[in-house]
Amino acid sequence: MYDMKPYLETIDRVIAQGPFTDTWESLSGYRVPKWYQDAKFGIFIHWGVYSVPAFGSEWYSRNMYIQGSKEFEHHVKTYGKHTEFGYKDFIPMFTADKFDADKWAELFKEAGANYVVPVAEHHDGFQMYRSEVSHWNAYEMGPKRDVLGELKESFTKLGMETGASSHRVEHWFFMGHGKEFDSDIKDPMERGDFYWPANKEPNHQDLYSEPTPTEEYLQDWLVRTCEIIDRYQPRILYFDWWIQHSALKPYLKKLAAYYYNRAAEWGIEVAINYKHDAFQFGCAVPDVERGQFADVKPYFWQTDTAIALNSWCYTENNNFRPSGDLICDLVDIVSKNGCLLLNVGPKSDGTISDEDQKVLREIGAWLKVNGEAIYGTRVWRRYGEGPTQIVEGQFADGIKKNFTSEDFRFTTAGGYLYATVLKCSEDGNYCIRCLGEQDASRQANFHGIIRDIQVLGWDEAPQWSRDAEGLHLTTSMKSNTPIVFKIKID
Repeated sequence: MYDMKPYLETIDRVIAQGPFTDTWESLSGYRVPKWYQDAKFGIFIHWGVYSVPAFGSEWYSRNMYIQGSKEFEHHVKTYGKHTEFGYKDFIPMFTADKFDADKWAELFKEAGANYVVPVAEHHDGFQMYRSEVSHWNAYEMGPKRDVLGELKESFTKLGMETGASSHRVEHWFFMGHGKEFDSDIKDPMERGDFYWPANKEPNHQDLYSEPTPTEEYLQDWLVRTCEIIDRYQPRILYFDWWIQHSALKPYLKKLAAYYYNRAAEWGIEVAINYKHDAFQFGCAVPDVERGQFADVKPYFWQTDTAIALNSWCYTENNNFRPSGDLICDLVDIVSKNGCLLLNVGPKSDGTISDEDQKVLREIGAWLKVNGEAIYGTRVWRRYGEGPTQIVEGQFADGIKKNFTSEDFRFTTAGGYLYATVLKCSEDGNYCIRCLGEQDASRQANFHGIIRDIQVLGWDEAPQWSRDAEGLHLTTSMKSNTPIVFKIKID
């Protein structure tokens, strides 16, 4: 069994040496990196042992042990009884024989991504990197490759930043249903075992739910996460929702202080992504899962969502979202001071589906033309205008947004205002109402001078005029994706 004591002593020493200590007061001095605020678009990767059954979702390892679930029935029918073939038996099948980190990097670069966040360890407890803490990792089993290390090397060559996602804390309960019947998940277990500790699943809405994670488990979580930090120096650490449990609070502060201090030592700028109120506001970057905000925020934030509506990992029945909808989401999110982390779920052999590739390349083609309205931009005095309302909050990405030619989103950079219309009009005519000639006595109105207007990706300049109703534009450009008007303002 791995001896955690030396690493825990190292963690305490790094925290003691500063500049950050493990208190919210100290951590509130954190500042979001400029590179992150400029990047705007990143790729999330859910790839692991759960990609082998490719059924249901990335929660297969949990659901296959829930009697009566579709995953349970599928597992028995396809692989046999749980005593004879458990989740661990998928590991030898996870060979990743077609995995090519350079090809992934080339695809993500073509998609226009500036950062990539692979899942280093999901709820199932299988590490996708070389580890001293556990032998249940991709370097020693399955592919027998340091997946995270290879990906970072390939992403770095193409100028993309590499992050890492840890869902380890959810493993506390994730395999617990396997103890409810005769399966390969049974006591006694100890730290270092693949399924350990397989506790009863709690009420996820209860931040004090029992059984509370033990000190041993939380120390294991901390050491595993710090090992990722030290070995791979990720620019982003992403955490899923259950780190908000009350028992995690002292360890979150330790983790953040350690990470920020290591970053200062290495001369890099880093960020932590969290959901709900796991971290105290201002100490890390808030993330909204599969959702957006309805209005602009004074702080930087992130949406994480997936190309597939039904699953984060590849399954044989994935329901893929069209690229046009995702481009509109990206434009809306950026106009509100956010960034988009878009998930891809590769197949177990290491290939990326044709559907995922098509969506990524179409997003990249749009960004190649219109990226100056996205990358490095900042919010304008208002995020946008138009009749279509965004449903705010998480898990709302399945709600279809029927944008119109009156729906505009604004960003600004380099002395220009970028007005992106989310749907092309039938006749080529547009009106941006907030840019009309308005009463100068009303401070909230726009009173700048418009010098010139271009349409990105179009040689022909639009015709335009202003009156009290708004800025009127006419262009012959037609597109199935958002159109960007680049406006020079004095």
